[in-house]
Amino acid sequence: MATTWYDSKVIRIEDESPTTKRFWLQVEGVDSFDFKAGQFVTMDLPIGERRRQRWRSYSIANAPDGSNVLEFCIVHLDGGVASGYFFNEVKIGTEIKFKGPDGNFVLPENIEKDLVFVCTGTGVAPFRSMIWDLKKQGKPHKNIHLIFGTRYSDGILYQKEFEQLAREMPGFRYSVTLSREEELHLNGQPFDLKKGYVHQIYLEDYPPKSPGVDFYLCGWTQMVDEAVANLIVKMGCDRTQVKYELYG
Repeated sequence: MATTWYDSKVIRIEDESPTTKRFWLQVEGVDSFDFKAGQFVTMDLPIGERRRQRWRSYSIANAPDGSNVLEFCIVHLDGGVASGYFFNEVKIGTEIKFKGPDGNFVLPENIEKDLVFVCTGTGVAPFRSMIWDLKKQGKPHKNIHLIFGTRYSDGILYQKEFEQLAREMPGFRYSVTLSREEELHLNGQPFDLKKGYVHQIYLEDYPPKSPGVDFYLCGWTQMVDEAVANLIVKMGCDRTQVKYELYG
């Protein structure tokens, strides 16, 4: 089956944190771009001669809505060629070619267990897509617990959105861990806020094995590797309960 490449143009850019921007791309030639919440696309960027130098994959951060607009949340990495391109060269009207959607990091059609989403940084993107898809489509689900980790409070991504969901979406819980913040300011926000790392949250909140829970992981390789070991070895969860996607 031939790979389909799409042309798109950047139609909107917003700062999300001091090191993260949101980019909206409008796909050309189609009225609707179909994908499943949690999937990614692979972009061919003008940053090298060889395919391995040019291609970068990014999770779609918005929920499927029948439109031809996709959102991506991209962090500026020190020395990162692709992120440097996005932050220093991409502007409104920039053309970007991509293929996809791809990936099996998606929710099942019938959700029979509680969902725990564990992420760091821009690893929150596929979970944002999944959560909004469930809410907007009114899809049946049980409890959802989003556990987000970053270094400092100014790195909390989509904070206002998730605060709103914590207030309005039945069964939705939101936890944030800050690994390097000196002081935590608790001002009645509708989410759990702790100093440390994401691992302490699920290790404290969920019992051994947790047969009624599926854990989804997305973020830096080190975090995902540690979480997989904790869930399977320490907690004794079945491997089928642990699903993950790596980047970085």
